[in-house]
Amino acid sequence: MNIADFDSSANVVSLFLARADALGEAPMLWAKHDGQWRSISWAEAARRVCLIAASLRRMGLQDGERVLIVSENRPEWCLADLAIMAAGCVTVPTYTTNTTRDHIHILENSGARAAIVSTAKLGKALLPAVVQTDMCRQVIGLEPLVPMQGGAYETHIWDELLEGDATSARAEVDRRIAGIGRTDLACIIYTSGTGGAPRGVRQHHGMLLSNVAGAAQIIEQDFGWDRGPDKREIFLSFLPLSHAYEHTGGQWLPIGLGGQIYYSEGLDKLAANIEEVRPTVMVVVPRLFEVLRTRIMKQIEKQGAVANRLMDWAIGGGMRRLNGKRGLLDYPLDLVIERTLRPKIRARFGGRMKALVSGGAPLNPEIGVFFDAMGLTLLQGYGQTESGPIISCNRPAAGVKFDTVGPPMRGVEVRIAADGEILVRGELVMSGYWQNEAATANVLKDGWLHTGDIGHIDDRGRIAITDRKKDMIVNDKGDNVSPQKVESMLTLQPEIAQAMVYGDRKPYIVGLIVPDADWALQWARDNGETFDFRKLQGLPAFRTALRNAIDRVNADLSVIEKVRQYAFADEPFSIENEEMTPSLKIRRHKLKERYGTRLDALYRA
Repeated sequence: MNIADFDSSANVVSLFLARADALGEAPMLWAKHDGQWRSISWAEAARRVCLIAASLRRMGLQDGERVLIVSENRPEWCLADLAIMAAGCVTVPTYTTNTTRDHIHILENSGARAAIVSTAKLGKALLPAVVQTDMCRQVIGLEPLVPMQGGAYETHIWDELLEGDATSARAEVDRRIAGIGRTDLACIIYTSGTGGAPRGVRQHHGMLLSNVAGAAQIIEQDFGWDRGPDKREIFLSFLPLSHAYEHTGGQWLPIGLGGQIYYSEGLDKLAANIEEVRPTVMVVVPRLFEVLRTRIMKQIEKQGAVANRLMDWAIGGGMRRLNGKRGLLDYPLDLVIERTLRPKIRARFGGRMKALVSGGAPLNPEIGVFFDAMGLTLLQGYGQTESGPIISCNRPAAGVKFDTVGPPMRGVEVRIAADGEILVRGELVMSGYWQNEAATANVLKDGWLHTGDIGHIDDRGRIAITDRKKDMIVNDKGDNVSPQKVESMLTLQPEIAQAMVYGDRKPYIVGLIVPDADWALQWARDNGETFDFRKLQGLPAFRTALRNAIDRVNADLSVIEKVRQYAFADEPFSIENEEMTPSLKIRRHKLKERYGTRLDALYRA
């Protein structure tokens, strides 16, 4: 197993089968059942993938047809993904938080002919969309589903797909994938567009393989790639596999490395899972680091003056080390911290963590310094779904600097346009958006992906991102939210004239609201109040009426899009107060300048 395997593989299924043939009964996928971690071997995973692929073909699925996956992270997610591609079809991952409305859009846009759903609960949002769109003919449940009246679809149980002759199924898969090349479509991952409707990113096999090759090279050159039968890389899968970051970094990368994937039991058990699994690599989002840092600091505070002094020394020394300003006293202090504080912190992360890789959203440099001071290697990566998603990543060999996202990965060309926009070229770039030529033409020009991010390249070849041309909100978990979509839905309500939503790097979305003047006047009359905007905003009943309007919108939004809190603007947005452009678009930076403190306070309410 080596980096060259990624270059010689024609598709991700052939890479997986090669790994399975080499590793045989070694464990591949792990999940907890009845309090015990239980594994599926590489050989067994390959057997199931081929049988499921054969079953999908027997259902009538043809080359290139799309199949949805609606599931939480679990071994079956990986097996389904591989089986869909082994059947010559295209995977369409979807979020478990999707509403029926979201599923309708994706089903209609992708033209999916089948769907795999893990639970009856998730089926309650999916099946109404299947009935309404009447395109999806096969719905497969990992557990029995409650069928809905109407629609021309058939339901199946997952275990039925595992029946058949594994030898002939493998032969069929080998013949089929021999005709799938690196430029062929592997999956369509939907990501929110500025216009509101999610756009399907067409990810081809070479895109995924090149991403894995670049990430594997970092592991091999900077940390050492464990290839032995008893010493293989261990990943703990936590972020949603429907997100391109986890799909590539948490699934295809460990498959390429011949590693093991453990599936976390969820956020509430993540800390315990880390100590049990003792992963060597984890891909995470900045919000998780912030939570862990807070927990560690609180525990240290309870341990008395000595522990707190050690922590202060560690953080101060870490900052000086990264800035190249270490003093003579830092060296003996570092030895003390290495023998006292750091072993305890490393133990919380299992004791053999090579690297924690942060992506999906910007990382606060202070968080990076903290974990570096604790003796953990924290690397920040950069990318987007349109690039597989990884464009660059910090590398110890290049010198980690937490206000950069590291040098471009293997096979990635990056240049800075005249206006400062970061442009990317290479096999990692998508082939375009699914059925959206206009959007494709807007971001792919002369072979270069226009990222929408503004930045520069420093003297050591590391990318520094300074701004975003696009307005997309990226929350602290790395999820993308289109502000225009939410704002347009809010302003359709009779109570709301104007709105701006806010939440970049935050745990949830909040809103800035301008009530509709005519509605507010009528409300004042109906409730015996004087029509004075300032006084009305202080009335609990008036605020409740606005809250009810927001909640009506929230009913049609996914969890990550819901507006949790809101504040009133002092006056309507207008051209005169420079809060709107002449074409009547809101000027976000102006509103953030004026109301940023008020909106930030909503997270402390």
